[in-house]
Amino acid sequence: MRRQAGCARRAPGYATNGGTGGGERGAVAHYARVDVSEHLAALRREGVLLAEAAGRLRLETSVPTCPGWTVRDLLRHVGGIHRWAAMHVREARARPVDGFREAVDAWPMDADLLDWFRDGHARLLEALERAPQDLRCWYFLEAPSPLAFWARRQAHETAIHRADAESPTGCITAYDTAFAKDGLDELLLAFMARSDGRLTADPPRSLHAHTTDTAGEWMVRIGPQTAEITAEHAPADCTVSGAASDLYLLLWNRASTEHIHVQGDSKVLDLWRQSANIRWSD
Repeated sequence: MRRQAGCARRAPGYATNGGTGGGERGAVAHYARVDVSEHLAALRREGVLLAEAAGRLRLETSVPTCPGWTVRDLLRHVGGIHRWAAMHVREARARPVDGFREAVDAWPMDADLLDWFRDGHARLLEALERAPQDLRCWYFLEAPSPLAFWARRQAHETAIHRADAESPTGCITAYDTAFAKDGLDELLLAFMARSDGRLTADPPRSLHAHTTDTAGEWMVRIGPQTAEITAEHAPADCTVSGAASDLYLLLWNRASTEHIHVQGDSKVLDLWRQSANIRWSD
């Protein structure tokens, strides 16, 4: 199995393309559909579901959607990310926190791991709920404000890893349509739109994705040096369509095409699976 987006580890992780602004970048179109309070509600819900799913499994259980990981690794990763994110918000950090080395005081014993995860999740929610609307701190993707960024990023970070926690059972709970569409916007128009040279093709290739249960379309033009991604309908070498929740899982490399309609050259989708990775390292 391939290593999945969001599970790979490589320095320097997210420490690129950051900012500290308090909203001076202006409103970002792909944030329009879900506001901060909705992202916080999703973060709360997904964290609870993740803990419940993990609690039903042994810590040494393998996580199929993250090859090489166990449930223990998953809880440590997400619990560490929650502490890392909360530190930026709570302390209004102008520069990125030095990963888990700075954010995690000590890793818990196995017997305490699930409670440790729940505690970090609660602390992150508290930091975001108490943060001022004009919060100024470091953040790393285009956003209308640092607070909007951190609420959205942690909601989807937790949601996609909740799918990982459920994956050993073979039954992943579907996402709310609006939330899944927002997650596709974040993945495609924010994460993958950054020019980092991972997603390339020579000769150029193209991938079109669209949701069948809500209005949502994205066009990925993959060139020799970079990928250009826009929210539009256009002819493509490969088109994938399905419910927003299913596309969200597919393009985060958490699901097969079982519930997706694929038209055209499926090798383009294989290229996405091999190259579209969001990486974190510590």
